[in-house]
Amino acid sequence: MFFHGGGWVLGDFPTHERLIRDLARASGAAAVYVDYSASPEARYPVAIHQAYAATKWVAEHGAELGVDGTRLAVVGNSVGGNMATSVALQAKAAGTPAIRYQVLLWPVTDAAFDNSSYQQYQQGYFLSRNMMRWFWDSYTTDPKQRREIYASPLQASVEQLEGLPPTLIQTAELDVLRDEGEAYGRKLDQAGVAVTVTRYNGLIHDYGLLNALSDVPAVRTAIRQAGDGLQQHLAK
Repeated sequence: MFFHGGGWVLGDFPTHERLIRDLARASGAAAVYVDYSASPEARYPVAIHQAYAATKWVAEHGAELGVDGTRLAVVGNSVGGNMATSVALQAKAAGTPAIRYQVLLWPVTDAAFDNSSYQQYQQGYFLSRNMMRWFWDSYTTDPKQRREIYASPLQASVEQLEGLPPTLIQTAELDVLRDEGEAYGRKLDQAGVAVTVTRYNGLIHDYGLLNALSDVPAVRTAIRQAGDGLQQHLAK
């Protein structure tokens, strides 16, 4: 199950097709792209409810698409990573569907803008702090909603994270989202989740999405890492 990035506002299948195909080739897995409704027309929590419903449908009706709905992973980049782990949290709360693995690529995990990476890379490194503020404002301006674990999974307690599926988190060194992604990995580890967090040094946000960087050796390594993890956890 793939959930695209773009700040809940931008992005679609054409902008993410190459990344999705790269991950599918690297893993040997089928990819189901979820075309959720964009903000600000559809504000929180519409998109995450759609994402969960789509995942549950594939689990129950995968054969209609020619896929095995019993072997599911959730994958997303940037806010798509946020949505992927939100789906995993919703699945845990509902007791279904079973999710084997989550791949969170440079994910959004919190609505705060004051950590070290936000301060260090707030401007001039592709994704700026002001852009993230605008994306969040388009998604929800309600402080209470922003603290909910389905919007800001980093706000979840250790107990709420227990039992989530094995997880791969990739972060970029030169990215405002770096610290919150890595902090989420540490919290998953505290919750007993099998988690791997890899920082790719010298890279900016969305390194795996940007066509201009697709042949950079570190980007190829990142795709291979994600593909290997998917292959391992989705094997029969």
